[in-house]
Amino acid sequence: MTRLAGKVALITGGARGQGAAAARRFVAEGAKVLVADILDDDGKQLASELGENALYHHLDVTSEQQWQDAVDRAVGEFGSLTVLVNNAGILHFSPLPDTALADFERVVRVNQVGAFLGMRTAVAPMKAAGGGSIVNISSVEGLAGTPMLVAYTASKFAIRGMTKVAALELGRDGIRVNSVHPGMIDTKMVSDALGGAEIPTDWVKDKIAIGRVGRADEVANVVLFLASDESSYCTGGEFAADGGATATHGLKV
Repeated sequence: MTRLAGKVALITGGARGQGAAAARRFVAEGAKVLVADILDDDGKQLASELGENALYHHLDVTSEQQWQDAVDRAVGEFGSLTVLVNNAGILHFSPLPDTALADFERVVRVNQVGAFLGMRTAVAPMKAAGGGSIVNISSVEGLAGTPMLVAYTASKFAIRGMTKVAALELGRDGIRVNSVHPGMIDTKMVSDALGGAEIPTDWVKDKIAIGRVGRADEVANVVLFLASDESSYCTGGEFAADGGATATHGLKV
C-alpha cells in the first residue's frame, strides 16, 4: 500500500495512543516517519518495531529549539518534511473556580503553543518541498464545551482557529492545514489525567449514535486521508471522528 509514498511525516505525541496508531498507518502506506514524544522508552520501541522507515526523536513541544531540532532531523535523515501531525496533548480536570493558573497555562502550552510552534517551524521545509499537509489534532472539545475541562477546551478551540488562519495563509504555497476532532477514544490520556484511575465507559452507548468508544486506529484513518493526496482539495476543514457525538446537543436522552 502506497497512499503516502514519498511523504516524510513528523508526528508529535507519537509514542502511543492516537499518535502511535498514525505512525503505524503512515509507515504501512509508504511514508517515512519521525516519531516525536517525551516518552523515550515507548517511542524508541515503536520506532524499532516499525523498521528503517521510522526514527524516534525526543521532543518537548513547548520548546522552540527542540522543535527546530526535530524538523532538522526529519529533513536531515529523510530528505524533506511534507506532513506534520500535531497530536501531542494533555488533559486537566478541574471546575473553573478551582483551576489554578499554572494548570491552565500548562495545558495551553502543550496543546496550543505546541501546535503553533510546530506549524511555524514546518512552513520553511514544506515550502522547500513544494507543499505539504499539516494535520492538527483538536477534539470534540474544540467544537463544544465540556464541564471540568476549561483549559483543555480553550486549547482545542484555539487549535481549530489557528488551523483556519494557517490554511488561509499557506494555501498558495501548496500547504494544506486541517483539524481533526476525535471524541472519546480508547487511549491512556484520560487515565493519565486522573492519576492512573480507570473510568467506566458503558454510559457512552446511550449518548452517541455509534454507541461505543472509538479506537485510535479509527482516528488514524482520518489523519491518513488528510496527509495523503486524496484530500488535495481539503484545507481549513474540521473533520470529526466522534461516533456522532457532535451530531446532537445536551438535551439528548
